[in-house]
Formats: sequence, C-alpha cells, structure tokens
Amino acid sequence: MADLIALHEAVRQCVDCELAQGRTFAVPGEGSPTADLMFVGEGPGYNEDRQGRPFVGAAGGFLNDLLASVGLRREDVFITNMVKCRPPSNRDPFPGEIDACAKYLDAQIEAIKPKVIVPLGRHALARWFPNESIGKLRGKPQQFGDITLFPLYHPAAALHNGGLRVTIEEDFAKLGELLRDARPAPAPMAQPEAIQADRVPAAEPMGSPVAPALEQGPGQEPEQQDSEGQDGESQQLSMF
Repeated sequence: MADLIALHEAVRQCVDCELAQGRTFAVPGEGSPTADLMFVGEGPGYNEDRQGRPFVGAAGGFLNDLLASVGLRREDVFITNMVKCRPPSNRDPFPGEIDACAKYLDAQIEAIKPKVIVPLGRHALARWFPNESIGKLRGKPQQFGDITLFPLYHPAAALHNGGLRVTIEEDFAKLGELLRDARPAPAPMAQPEAIQADRVPAAEPMGSPVAPALEQGPGQEPEQQDSEGQDGESQQLSMF
C-alpha cells in the first residue's frame, strides 16, 4: 500500500513528457490496492483532468453501471490509464507519451498483482497485443503469463456509437461469468460430531419406584456414586 501511495505521488510530480505541461492534475488511478480486477483505459479526459480521478465523466458513469451489472463497485477494482495526463483536445496519446508512462503502469501491476486485467480500447490492448485489433479480441480471455487479459471496447465508444452499447454490455456479462468461474468455492463447513449412543447415560424412567437401600453388613463401607454419570465422563458436543 505504501509503495502504491509513493508511486502515485511520483506520477503527480512527473514531467517526463510534454503532457505534463498542459495538465490540471495528473490521474494516477484509484481503487482497491489488492484488487483482483484492473481496468486500463487510454488516458484522462476533460473531467478526469479537472478532478484528478479516472473515469468520472459520461464514460465513467457507463463503467459504473457495467460494474454494478456484475455485482461490483469501483471500490472493488482498480482503474487506471495508459497515460496519466490528458492529451490535448482528447487526441490519441503519442507512442513516446505511452512509453514515458509505461514504468508507472508496470509498477502498478507489480504492486497490485491483479488476476485479471481489462484493456479498454485499442491503445490499451496494444500494451500487450500490439498487432491485434480490439474488434477481434474483445470479449475473449487471453492468457499473458500469470495474468488473464479480457479486452473490451472502451465505454466511450458507446457514447459515439450507440449501437455498441449492447455489445459492450454483453461482453461485460461474459467478464462477470469469467470472474464467477475463477472465484474459489467456499470451504465446506465442518460437520458436528455425532453423539454416540453408548456415551449417553440412560435416562431414569419417570415415576419409577425408588429401590430400597441395601442393608449394610457389619464393617461394610457405603457405595460411592459418581456425580458425572455412570462412567464419570462429561458429555460434550463439538460444533466445529
């Protein structure tokens, strides 16, 4: 956690490319520092630059809805971008700008150790598969070392092309299935120990006559009764 905080402070102070000159705030990312699921977008937009937080505009609202559709919240995942500062006029980031920020993304992945990374859009996909298209790989899990990649169209694509909204929702549902299948089954609860019949003292019948005391012969000691039962063992039931 401390490493991630220090890393994000370094992002806020970074001047390694020209994007730093026009930013209002750098946008390192946010979410759970131990998230199993990480989303990687392209770069901050207008609203993100003003607030220093990722995915807070209209595309972010759609992402929140998508997360809710599979039972997740922003607090459960980690959200970041390929570049941490807004490109002017929301243009595509240049290769040199992506390269300058690559060390930060690599360090975030190393610190958080997500099991699944979702590249959002073609620029994020190119980080792992530079020669593939998002249209070809979207909605299909891809193994990359120990990490499962699950590429998706960027949520902003649905804002520019309403016909993609259903496609993105369907692909996100597949992501939910992937996460459910990968979730370990809960450990079975321990069964209570069975009470053995021969360990339970027989109950005295209700209303049975009291046997007369045996007459003591000369010099005989009275019999001792064990207060714990016939065999002197206390009866216990182990619940777990």
